[in-house]
Amino acid sequence: MNILISSCLLGEDVRYDGDNSAIAYDNTSSFTEKELFMDIICENSVYSFCPEVSGGLPTPRSPAEIISANKPFKILTDKNEDVTINFLMGAKNALDICKKENITVALLKSKSPSCGNYEIYDGTFSKKLTKGVGMTVKLLVENDIKVFNEAQIIELAKYLNMTIPTNKINLKF
Repeated sequence: MNILISSCLLGEDVRYDGDNSAIAYDNTSSFTEKELFMDIICENSVYSFCPEVSGGLPTPRSPAEIISANKPFKILTDKNEDVTINFLMGAKNALDICKKENITVALLKSKSPSCGNYEIYDGTFSKKLTKGVGMTVKLLVENDIKVFNEAQIIELAKYLNMTIPTNKINLKF
């Protein structure tokens, strides 16, 4: 299966702070989750993608949060710079890749103003989370693409009809 995966989850240094969120090195993921992630990327065709970089933003960059999640959309950095068009272009580019490559499932970075699929930061730059989705997730879901985040590796593996190890020790690293 073709899967869109946030570049930062694959270890690419594309996050706003110039770092990554590599699942393989995440100390909050269990060994089983890391093993499943490796199986997912080895057994499927992976399309690495960062909507924010694709939308023209540099790495590193100022952190951004969604101020208005409804039209008219508004996304600002912590320096009050309007980056809405960059996020919208990145979302469109993600959808274009999904359509071109027949991608129907994505694994994206949680809490991100582009890729968050359950919670995002509340727009106050106070590190408070609120229910909501990032701009890329919004567009992908509206186009019937199933989105998971890095805390949903087991659910993604089940969705892909993969065998889930049951007799392994669930160590955290």
